[in-house]
Amino acid sequence: MDLFSTDELINILPYDGTASYYGCIIPLAAANQYMDALLTTIEWKNDEALIFGKHIVTARKIAWYGDADYSYTYSGTTKRALAWTKELLELKTMVEQLTGAEFNSCLLNLYHNGDEGMAWHSDDEESLGKNTIIASLTLGAERKFSFKHKRTKQTVSILLEHGSLLVMKDETQTNWMHRLPPTTKVKRPRVNLTFRTIVT
Repeated sequence: MDLFSTDELINILPYDGTASYYGCIIPLAAANQYMDALLTTIEWKNDEALIFGKHIVTARKIAWYGDADYSYTYSGTTKRALAWTKELLELKTMVEQLTGAEFNSCLLNLYHNGDEGMAWHSDDEESLGKNTIIASLTLGAERKFSFKHKRTKQTVSILLEHGSLLVMKDETQTNWMHRLPPTTKVKRPRVNLTFRTIVT
C-alpha cells in the first residue's frame, strides 16, 4: 500500500482550500543529519521587512534558493535566489516524488527557539501565481502551525513534527492566512523549508 497516496491524506481545512499533512516523511536519524547540514551549509541572513513604513530586521533568519537567480518580493523587500545545495536538492526530489508536483525554488526559515514565530499572512504574491502549491517541510523543534479563514475567522491548528511535510494547495492562499505562533515552551531551533514555484 502507498502510505502517501493522496487518497489516504486528510485535508485539515474544513472548506475553501486544501492542506494535506503527510506526517513524518524522513526517518529520525536522517532528519537529524539534514538539520545539522542545513544549519551549517545554508547562507542564513536576518530577514528584513517594511512594515507600516518602518524597516524591520527579524531575529528569525531566512535563505532563498532556486533553479535560477529568481527575485522574490514580499513585505516590501526583494531576495535573489542562490544555487541549490546538495542537501536541498535531495529534499526537493523527495518532496516532489511524494507530492507529484515540481518546484523551482525554496524559501527557508530558521527559528532559533519558540520566541521567534511568524505573524498571520498568506503566500499570495503575484510571482507565485494563483492557487499555488507550497510544500512545507519541518526539521527540528515541533511547533504549532495555525490557519485562519479570511472571511469566517475560523481557525485550525496542527503540530508540525520533526521530519514532517505539510502541503498547501488549491484556494488555500486565497481564502486562508497562516502563522507560526511564538511559544515559551520551545527552546530548540526549527528549520522550515517551503518549496514553491516562481512563475517566470
